[in-house]
Amino acid sequence: MTVGRSTLAAVPPEYSFVVPVFNERETLDELYRRLVPVLDGLDGPAEVVFVDDGSTDGSYELMLSLHERDERFKLVRLSRNFGHQIALTAGLDHARGNAVVMMDADLQDPPEVALELAKRWREGYAVVYAVRERRERETRTKLVTAKLYYRLLGRLTDIDIPRDTGDFRLVDRRALRAMTSMREHNRYLRGMSAWVGFDQTGVQYVRDGRYAGNSKFSMRKMLRFALDGLVSFSTAPLRLTLNLGFLVSVVAFLLGFAAILVKVFDVYAVPGWASLVVVIALLGGVQLTVLGVMGEYVAQIHEEVKRRPLYLVRDRVGIADVEDPLPDPALGAGHQW
Repeated sequence: MTVGRSTLAAVPPEYSFVVPVFNERETLDELYRRLVPVLDGLDGPAEVVFVDDGSTDGSYELMLSLHERDERFKLVRLSRNFGHQIALTAGLDHARGNAVVMMDADLQDPPEVALELAKRWREGYAVVYAVRERRERETRTKLVTAKLYYRLLGRLTDIDIPRDTGDFRLVDRRALRAMTSMREHNRYLRGMSAWVGFDQTGVQYVRDGRYAGNSKFSMRKMLRFALDGLVSFSTAPLRLTLNLGFLVSVVAFLLGFAAILVKVFDVYAVPGWASLVVVIALLGGVQLTVLGVMGEYVAQIHEEVKRRPLYLVRDRVGIADVEDPLPDPALGAGHQW
């Protein structure tokens, strides 16, 4: 199906789909096949904004061909790989719809669920997030760790981040403006969409396994992402280190008291062991732990004070030249390269 340029120019989209892409050539044709009937089934005109996040497998060229087939499919190409959350942000900055659906390109987020998200949006909700009722073809380790992490995050943060959700959600233009005004580099968009408030609700769905290819999220990246979410929305780790330091100090005090009793009652002991244990427990346990946690917060402050743009745009396809969002470089916006 091909939509004329004049039609696109005359009718602004009611819906925008933002899809970050990094080396997903094997999936894109199937994603296109499933997205087209979803776009046609919505109650208003729609667009798809692909964000090429530095792909090297020919994904960019394939997305160009999809744009030639259907001009509702737009493309923002970043200058290099900036990461999933930054690529999503770039798409949100360029989306024109009154309702914006964020989803991944690997088809683990079924495009058809967007119809239900749109229905709930029409009922008046500003954010409609997709809740994973079941996750297909996931390892038991990943399921357990994800469950534990979301529950830990819920206990440590002051905002209500829905459990068992990802970035797959619909965001109203009001909530989107609030989200795109926050330009921190270590981004946790699912937490940011919860932070902005407004009326929110969830829609349950079954998360599919990957259609093709392998996950681009390594264990190191997943741990980094999890830590960003925790540090961005909670100071609890700092308070925990204070409590831990106090606990270790109490243990060191008890060990010192035990050493005094050993000396008073003339119980045999290896000379020097008590002082070594006390010093190591007190200095090593408290200082290294506290410095490590503080260092993580300082590292994030270091990223923010440099005030670099979140991303650089290499080119846009199907999207009219627009002013860069939040063009003041001090705010860390995206810039055309």
